[in-house]
Amino acid sequence: MSEILAIDKAIFQSINTGMTNDVFDAVIPWLREPVFWAPIYLFIIGFCLFNFGKKGYFVIVFLSLAAGSSDFISNTIIKKNVERIRPCRALESDEVITRVHCGSGYSFTSNHAANHFAISWYLIFLLPSSRRALKFVLGIWAFAVSFAQVYVGVHYPLDVISGALLGICIAYLWSVLFRKFWTG
Repeated sequence: MSEILAIDKAIFQSINTGMTNDVFDAVIPWLREPVFWAPIYLFIIGFCLFNFGKKGYFVIVFLSLAAGSSDFISNTIIKKNVERIRPCRALESDEVITRVHCGSGYSFTSNHAANHFAISWYLIFLLPSSRRALKFVLGIWAFAVSFAQVYVGVHYPLDVISGALLGICIAYLWSVLFRKFWTG
């Protein structure tokens, strides 16, 4: 386990300090802000209502359940039991660049990653294959939010990878339940 954590720290530092540049420093902290993504959230709601017809309301309800359950499992169950300290608190100041407020909570798993992967992959699982471009954009969106967590110094890569996997699993379960509920 110590070898895995050492690799995780090395990858963290290569992203957090090794990729530093003025453009990333100006843009990436915004990628983790809910206000920045509000237009996408509104687009998702409008898209669901417009493209799924009457069942669009249920798509949104199940989407909310996917995001809510990923947040609950990540924050209340996993973080409180694993208790991994955030890199911005655990590492020496010369080992990490903290670009946003560090936060007092634990690091493993990343709620941002879990929630955004749950949202994006729930939709990916429901969308028809003809919507490949939209599926790609949703995947990039979740990846960008997750990558930002490492770049700004508040999560290790393993935190966001685990959060992403959690979100995808939860999205799959809610999409299966939605299809079962909707199609009978």
